[in-house]
Amino acid sequence: MRAIWKGSITFGLVNVPVKLYSATEEHDLQLHQVHDADGGRIRYQRKCEVCGKKIEYAHIDKAYDDGEQTVVLTDEDMESLPAEKSREIEVMEFVPNEQIDPILLERSYYLEPDSKSPKAYMLLRQVLEETERTAVVKLSLRQRTRLASMRVRDGVLTVQTMRWADEVRAAEFESLDERLTVGKREMELARSIVRDLEADFEPEQYVDEYQEQLHKLVEAKLEQGDALDTAATFGEAEEGEGAEVIDLLEALQRSVEKKKGTDASGSAAKGTAKQKAAKQAASDGESTTKKVKKPASKQSTAKKQSAEKKPAAKQKSA
Repeated sequence: MRAIWKGSITFGLVNVPVKLYSATEEHDLQLHQVHDADGGRIRYQRKCEVCGKKIEYAHIDKAYDDGEQTVVLTDEDMESLPAEKSREIEVMEFVPNEQIDPILLERSYYLEPDSKSPKAYMLLRQVLEETERTAVVKLSLRQRTRLASMRVRDGVLTVQTMRWADEVRAAEFESLDERLTVGKREMELARSIVRDLEADFEPEQYVDEYQEQLHKLVEAKLEQGDALDTAATFGEAEEGEGAEVIDLLEALQRSVEKKKGTDASGSAAKGTAKQKAAKQAASDGESTTKKVKKPASKQSTAKKQSAEKKPAAKQKSA
């Protein structure tokens, strides 16, 4: 990993030199736009509305427009701001861990000690763990002063940038009528469903299936050098039942009955049947064909029936 920021944590008279690293990364396959006729790359140019010329980054300034007037801020103006020069992560206060609302959290970063003697770093890490507190801090990152939380994760100090309080919208929905009450039987069934699905969260067991299939599609095209039939590569989607609005109590009752009649492992296997079929289709064409054979037969049957009805209709009109 490459450090994206260097500075120090300050709390009281203690100064902790640190390096900042991004703790997360995107796994999405980066796609760009091309011309469908010849595959040429579509690019965007930075053009001035006044002179119509293409402008290089070196000659681009920032500006604020209030609708009537425009204020231009040069690089010198931006560098004059105190926050832009700050290399400190200032601890404002230490709060109980549970008081940080997850809706405020944004990006995550790791802090590495940046000194030959990391004793101050270890001191701060240990006191946060023992007191079960999170440090609310301010730091200047990517030309902005940011509010952040600092806590310990797997023995490493972690900073998570946060939104300011006025950036969080109030959830005010007229459809949520507090006068509505939930029945006792409904609550019992809901609790039963929760008990059946209780587990310890293991994020590793969840994968981004869309990106996995997208990677497979791209790799297949690269290997064959030609366009592929998406349905043949990943298998045809099975026809699902349309959504319907049903009584809450009835839905809960169905969920409980379904859970009782199905083993936990069997239920999980059924839930991922389509996923397995999609993943296996690229390497096992025969098995995929068998799995998607039913929807195809339904379509062919429907076509035969419509074909038989058409001649009858012609005879009547004649």
